[in-house]
Amino acid sequence: MQDIDLAVIGGTGLYRLAGLEGAGEHRLGTPWGEPSGPVRVGRLRGRRVAFLARHGESHALPPHRINYRANLHALKTLGVARVLALNTVGGITSRFAPRVLGVPDQIIDYTWGREVSFWDGPGSEVLHAEFAEPYDPPLRAAVLSAARSAGLELVDGGCYGATQGPRLETRAEIARLRRDGCDVVGMTGMPEAALARELGLAYASVVIVANWAAGCDPAGAAAPPITLDEVLGNVEAASAALPRLIEALLSA
Repeated sequence: MQDIDLAVIGGTGLYRLAGLEGAGEHRLGTPWGEPSGPVRVGRLRGRRVAFLARHGESHALPPHRINYRANLHALKTLGVARVLALNTVGGITSRFAPRVLGVPDQIIDYTWGREVSFWDGPGSEVLHAEFAEPYDPPLRAAVLSAARSAGLELVDGGCYGATQGPRLETRAEIARLRRDGCDVVGMTGMPEAALARELGLAYASVVIVANWAAGCDPAGAAAPPITLDEVLGNVEAASAALPRLIEALLSA
């Protein structure tokens, strides 16, 4: 099968890849079950690109029910070598205000009960993936370079705190994440990043800040409760820059 230049995994509010032309639908079974939905493979800027909606194209899957192993295995089967994950998050520190895009370089996993490895079946080899740098440094550098060439502002670095969901976090939990050094909080960063590493996929994340995490709004107690419409509006506004970023990444 012809190689795919890039796979994009879309998160909350991102169920299609703008500009993807002539996309064919691939429905793949895997040894770990069914992926979240079809992988759509088409052309963007003349390059072959795959897109997979992490939550399903109708957002039917909550974070803790996503079959991350099947998703990554399906992409690998199609010939993918590079994966750009789009993750919708809440901002904790001041650099990550709503509508900001960032490229984290670290992650802390607070999830539990998820299928976290391909190497846990009876008789499987016990492997310990190197994970000191959870995001592929060359791909991170390429994303940041693409942003500069496209005239986009991305926050370079930061720590992603991956929580279980699907509920949002308490103020005390976010205070703990801040003390631990987290800059953003989301529910889908793990085990996706670790599974990509086990498969030898170059994996990087672009986080899309949808809202302030609990207790982090600079307005403090005077801040009104955020609505779902505001969250989705922030995601839509920030995501408007993503097609330019991806096109610049493919052109590099």
